[in-house]
Amino acid sequence: MNDRTSHIFIGNEPLKHLQEFLSSNSFSQTFVLVDENTNNHCYPLIASLLPTHHTIEIKSGEENKTLSTCELVWNKLTEENADRKTLLINLGGGVIGDLGGFAAGCYKRGVSFIQIPTTLLAMVDASVGGKTGIDFNGFKNQIGLFNQPEAVFIHTAFLKTLNKRELLSGFAEVIKHYLIADTDAFRKLEISNLKPEIVDWNSVVERNVNIKSFFVEHDPQESDSRKALNFGHTVGHAIETYFLKSGDKKLLHGEAIAAGMICESSISEKLNLITALELVSITKILLHYFQLLHVPETSFDEILQLMKQDKKNSANQFQFTLLKGIGNYSINNSVEENVVIESLNYYNRIVA
Repeated sequence: MNDRTSHIFIGNEPLKHLQEFLSSNSFSQTFVLVDENTNNHCYPLIASLLPTHHTIEIKSGEENKTLSTCELVWNKLTEENADRKTLLINLGGGVIGDLGGFAAGCYKRGVSFIQIPTTLLAMVDASVGGKTGIDFNGFKNQIGLFNQPEAVFIHTAFLKTLNKRELLSGFAEVIKHYLIADTDAFRKLEISNLKPEIVDWNSVVERNVNIKSFFVEHDPQESDSRKALNFGHTVGHAIETYFLKSGDKKLLHGEAIAAGMICESSISEKLNLITALELVSITKILLHYFQLLHVPETSFDEILQLMKQDKKNSANQFQFTLLKGIGNYSINNSVEENVVIESLNYYNRIVA
């Protein structure tokens, strides 16, 4: 696989690097994938920098990360006679990046794409590493490809277009990176009472991109150490899908991952991988930043069924990435259903 992590531009005039990239490559056509939010708030900031292009607008939200939305993208590319020398620019958050990268990888067996993430979650996580995909039959990221972008351009000024809840959603992935790989950063966060709306985002994003890139470079196909990045996601994805399907209340992705990190930290403590005091520290900081929803006990069976679709599972056993102390991780941990249920009960007690 061609490693492209050196082609991630952060902070220092990323839009200038975007112009240089576009002028130094000969693409037959350029398309910009947006949703209604990025079309209104972000596209006007880059439109004048782009060559002649077409825009493709899809509806925002995880519920639209589907095969039918991909068909909309492919139909537009086909209508405009896009060939294999086409460039697709994904301008948006995680849904745009995931779906756009997948659509680009499938169209005519692959066209080039770049990521211009506009949310914190996409900047520190979704745009880096080449994971692309869509949800299928209600299961998160069930269909997808490892498909690396030509480049990633991270313009942190886009964060000014986000409301506080969306900004905090991305902050969950920041906390996750610190928990698996940076003890000092977690401890500083613990004592600083950091307010995300006044952060130096260039430095935070750069640190988190470096953490994620380290795992991606060492294990691009997620067969070993890259599984560390899934901490919080086994339970978190199931909780996110449950609320998405139930329809009455909705959790943003980062909020669901925060819930998942509480549960999976509880499992880590149950398996003696972290101390009770470390569990308290993790729980306290996540409750500080996130207002989390109670998970009905009647939903536990459904959440367990959703977890059975997790891609890390092996031989019909739940396989978890857990913490091994704050700042370190342990992959491929087999966990029994009753321990998962105990973690959900712990979560409900502390969010009550």
